[in-house]
Parts: sequence; structure tokens; C-alpha cells
Amino acid sequence: MVFLKGVSALSRLRSRVKQHSSLSNSVRWLQMQSSSDLDLHSQLKELIPEQQERLKKLRAEHGKVQLGNITVDMVIGGMRGMTGLLWETSLLDPDEGIRFRGLSIPECQKLLPAAKPDGEPLPEGLLWLLLTGKVPSKAQVDALSQELRDRAVVPDYVFKAIDALPVSAHPMTQFATGVMALQVQSEFQKAYEKGISKLKYWEPTYEDALSLIACVPLVASYVYRRMYKDGKFIPMDDSLDYGGNFSHMLGFSSHQMHELMRLYVTIHSDHEGGNVSAHTGHLVGSALSDPYLSFAAALNGLAGPLHGLANQEVLLWIKSVVDECGENISKEQLKDYVWKTLNGGKVVPGFGHGVLRKTDPRYMCQREFALKHLPDDPLFKLVSQLYEVVPPILTELGKVKNPWPNVDAHSGVLLNHFGLTEARYYTVLFGVSRSIGICSQLIWDRALGLPLERPKSVTMDWLENYCKKAKAA
Repeated sequence: MVFLKGVSALSRLRSRVKQHSSLSNSVRWLQMQSSSDLDLHSQLKELIPEQQERLKKLRAEHGKVQLGNITVDMVIGGMRGMTGLLWETSLLDPDEGIRFRGLSIPECQKLLPAAKPDGEPLPEGLLWLLLTGKVPSKAQVDALSQELRDRAVVPDYVFKAIDALPVSAHPMTQFATGVMALQVQSEFQKAYEKGISKLKYWEPTYEDALSLIACVPLVASYVYRRMYKDGKFIPMDDSLDYGGNFSHMLGFSSHQMHELMRLYVTIHSDHEGGNVSAHTGHLVGSALSDPYLSFAAALNGLAGPLHGLANQEVLLWIKSVVDECGENISKEQLKDYVWKTLNGGKVVPGFGHGVLRKTDPRYMCQREFALKHLPDDPLFKLVSQLYEVVPPILTELGKVKNPWPNVDAHSGVLLNHFGLTEARYYTVLFGVSRSIGICSQLIWDRALGLPLERPKSVTMDWLENYCKKAKAA
């Protein structure tokens, strides 16, 4: 029962994969690392002391090691590229893409238990992986699925808080309001007010985090049904898993849509700690705000056009292409439309990424899903054309570091195919997914005793004077 941790875990995985050419061999190896214990909380209770000592040793032995130089560009440019956060659950490599506890998306698709043979990974399995660093068994995932269903109880006042808003309010506004209302039941807040040892902060945080993860699909589906389905709400199905149930409560019975939601929630769950929503959740949580407050803050960051709102912009832009040029658009027509967008001072949504310098692996796994389930969908064909047309144009501009598509370039077309056509709602789906990553890391923030985040800020006067002195020296 070796705990997959950090670089050492990744090196072990790579070493093993080198020894065995087929992924099936690495699958067997990783499954051997899994414990037979079905209770996630008890697994964490065993792992946390080990990781606390690991962090203590790391700081004592290497606390003064420099990780790089901070430039004026970084300070002015939104701290881009600064290494300044500890985020255990995932790591984003510019060339490899995201790895969850050392595992790539294709590896997660192979290793994590699925609802059916050769199906998409269950989000509960990823939650287990993010929290423990271990690949769970199907029995462990089933037990966690049941625990999340048991925790999925939303008080009436949460729905009343949402109902107090106009139906026309943006779905993310309604969703964040519901999450804030859930905060009333915070176990961490109650424990802190009574007095609790810092060493035990992680335990009520764990309770809040799992209850929050369990409840957000109910809140999100309530918003959807309220806005688009005349308030005709659908209760949870106790026979379904997390992703399947979310799809069911939204109103979709198709097994393919259930599979898509499992994939969607899994790949959108975490993307290391520097993106706006993850960083916001961590920042607010560092003030010992409970998981509900922290996640609600993260949702408000996710709602921004430069972050999670981008996924609705992609589908709207693709539909604008169809409206103007028709579905059977030629490559030349598509090139003209792309140039028209760029020359109009706008960006082509869904292309480029702040960190990645290759096609987003999350885009690729969605493309593979489309090739398997909807190869003849007209909008999917258009997305495939864009994959060929847009990168060369962006490269020609010479200003774009990454001309390749990101996760947002594909998700809307898949959702649209199965009937979830309301693009304005898409960021809520992203929010439900992101609860898994943000809450998992927040538990580890508390377990490791990470401090209040408080970076130093400076003025332009300070920067100018500093640079003059540096130049003179």
C-alpha cells in the first residue's frame, strides 16, 4: 500500500511503464497499491500524519532553496509563471498536460473504475485518487458513491434562497447563491466556534467537503430545471452514480449522456492550483473560511469570461459560424470567418491556454468520445475543421504562444448533441466538476496546516525606483 506522492510517485509510475510496454501492465501494478478498506475517511487518517512529516522535513531541509527569479513582467502580468503555491492533487505540465496525482487523463480512463466495461471513469474514483493518491477498487468507489448519495440532502432554505432571485439571473449567480445558503450547515464553522485543535481542522473540513460535493449536483440541477424546464424538478435516483445522477436530475436518461457527464466531471475536476477558481478557493480557505465559503468564492471566479464562462462562449461562436455560413462550410469560408473574428478585435474562443503549449488532453479525450458516439454530428465536424484551420492562422499572427484548442473548444458541442443546448448554463457544469478538486485540496490544506496566504504587493513607484537602483548597480 504505497502512497503515490509527488515526484517520487510519478517517477515510480514512469519507471514501471518503461519496464512494461502495454498500459495494461501498469494498470495491474497500480491496482496492487489499493487498500481493501472501503472507508475514505479512515484512509486519510492513516495518510495525513505521514504527509505532515514529509512537509515538515521538506521545509526544514530545503526551505531556503530558491525556485526561480521574479521579474517585473511577472508582477505586472498577473503573477504569470510564478511558482508560489503548494497544490497536491494535480500538476499541469506545459507539454504533457494535466496529471492527477501523477496520472494522465488516458491513464485515469484506463485505471479508474467505470460504471460499465470500457466506459468512462466514475468521478467518485477520481475523488478517491485526489484525496489518497491511490487508485481505488470498484468496491471502494461504490461505497463512496453510496456515501455521497447519503450526504446529498439539501435543506429547503437553500432552494428558497435561489427562488428569491429572478429566473433570468445568470445560472452561475443562482448556483453560487445556493452554495452560500448551504454554508449554514458547516461543520467546520461549528467546530471552530466551539474550539478545536489545529491538528484536527481537517476532519470537519472533510465533513463539509464531502457534503458539499454531494449536494452541488442537486443545487445545480435545481437551477437548470427552474430556468429551462418550468420548475419541474427530478429527484435523485439511488441506483445511479455521481455523474449518472447529475445527468438524470438535469433530465437526461440517455446512457451516452450519463457517460458524457462522468467524463465531463472527471476531466474538469482539477487543473492544479494557479487557475482563478482553484487559487480563489485556496486563498479564501487559507483564512480558515469553511469549504462552502471558499467554494462559493471560487465559483465567482469561475464565472468570469476569461475562465469558466469561456465554455459557453465557444458554442455560441460556433453557432454564429453556422448561422452565417451554414453547416456545410468549406475550409476557405471557415478561414475567412476566423480572420473576420480576429480582425474585429475578438479572440477565437476555445483556443490557447495560459500554461499549456500543446493541444489540451482534455480536448483530445472529448474528441475521442465524439468519434465513438457522434461522428456524424454537424457541429462536431465543424469543431474538427476548426482544429485544422485555427492553429495555423494563430501561428501566422505570431502573437500566440499556444495556438491549440483547450478543453472549452469541445465540451459544448458534446452537450449540445445530447440535448443540453442552453450554453448559458455550461459554466455551472464546470462548477460542479471543480468542487471535487478544490474541496480535495482544501482538506489537504487543513491537514498540512498551510498558512494564511499573504503575498507582498508593490506600487509602480516602488517598481520604477527598484529598477533604477538595479540598473545603476
